[in-house]
Amino acid sequence: MLFGLIVACEVAFWVLLGAGLAVRYLLRRRRLGGLLLLAVPLVDLVLLVASVADLRNGGRAEFTHGLAAAYLGFTIAFGHDMVRWADVRFAHRYAGGPPPDRRKRYGRERARYEWRAWGKGMIGWAVACGLLLAGVVFIGDLERAAALLEWAGRLTFAMVVWLVFWPLACTVFPTRAPLDTRRPRDARESHHDRVPHNAGEQS
Repeated sequence: MLFGLIVACEVAFWVLLGAGLAVRYLLRRRRLGGLLLLAVPLVDLVLLVASVADLRNGGRAEFTHGLAAAYLGFTIAFGHDMVRWADVRFAHRYAGGPPPDRRKRYGRERARYEWRAWGKGMIGWAVACGLLLAGVVFIGDLERAAALLEWAGRLTFAMVVWLVFWPLACTVFPTRAPLDTRRPRDARESHHDRVPHNAGEQS
């Protein structure tokens, strides 16, 4: 049941987001569209209440309870970015807004981008683990809450892998832009601007 609710919340997130953007840009009703977008976080609240109610009956925590905590944590961390990502593209397509940034990042810029993304992921990890530990305290029995502790371990392992293979890797081994995208050399170094060896010789 809880897994179905998680799926329903994910669907509701995108439905509310799409409805809010459509009302804002297609119907030109910015206030109503803003209200629909503000309703997006309520989806997370519904899932949180349902998870607590499911555990309140004294049952054992299951895989889906940990999944719900992970979903809530990372939705809180990345939900705003997802809304902004969709808003920029919708505004560009239907309201003449500026095009989205599609440039590829290399070198230090790519490393900074990966560190910022990982930092947001850590916010999601912290929120999710906080919810998981709160669930352990709420249940009051480590045996019945074992599934929640396992999820805390999974998320921690995932964040370590993310750290090693993206931010650290891009910092230690920075990617280089292809030759055709690099800046041209200074005009003084250009082959065409060099002075011939016999330029000062008399004919």
